[in-house]
Amino acid sequence: MDRKLVTFNLRVDLPQDGENSWVNRVDKVARIIRKHQPMVFGAQEALLLMINNLEGALFHYRWIGEGRRGGMSDEFCPIFYDNRQLEVVDSGQFWLSEQPDVPDSVSWKSDFPRICTWGRFRFIEEPHKDFLVFNTHLDHVSQQARENGIALIWKRLHNQYIEKKTPIVLMGDLNSKPDNQVIQFLQGQVSLKGNTCQFQNAYDWLGGNPGRTFHQFEGGTEGEPIDYIFCTKKIKGIKTEIDRTSYDGRFPSDHYPVITSLSF
Repeated sequence: MDRKLVTFNLRVDLPQDGENSWVNRVDKVARIIRKHQPMVFGAQEALLLMINNLEGALFHYRWIGEGRRGGMSDEFCPIFYDNRQLEVVDSGQFWLSEQPDVPDSVSWKSDFPRICTWGRFRFIEEPHKDFLVFNTHLDHVSQQARENGIALIWKRLHNQYIEKKTPIVLMGDLNSKPDNQVIQFLQGQVSLKGNTCQFQNAYDWLGGNPGRTFHQFEGGTEGEPIDYIFCTKKIKGIKTEIDRTSYDGRFPSDHYPVITSLSF
């Protein structure tokens, strides 16, 4: 059976966004999630209020994660999952820094603390099958932070993969265009920090140039993506799309959601 997964930068709640502030968008975000009904969706730039709003609007979804300052503070990279299909076996979070288990830690000239939330999920109807999801938001300023951050994520997920042989999905706002070392590393085109990797890029199943995913509430397609879904080789990719729907002339976020269908 094909399963849908979504990555979606929600745009943090900022009152100065005016008509594009969260209170005017939450119904649009919930609507687009209900439209696709993903098994899992990873969000970025989500505050606790935003998460609670979505959980209240999406009755069959629960979530895992914590804030980047630790506990329930500041932005999250939550992983929402459909609890009719999945149960959580294990979960955790680490910081993209030289002290990855220390909340609020910052390294490599990162502009903010950056995090990666992960969960191991089991199919309720097929309890012998499980998979891992890693959801992150790389720094928007420092290339050093992006490269070190993705190398740390690779190390953590690779250890899990070697130990458990479990299929893995990595998603998020990577703040990197396709020619960036981060993306080329994930695709196996370059080594990074002495590591090699070879994930499948969900855009390979799009059937064309993805165009931009960050649009600043302006819409359009011209440009290149910075939001991605990758997965290990044992997962079969079926289809990927970027949903550029607007509602009442306004977009749910300043990023488009990326949706991919996978077979486990």
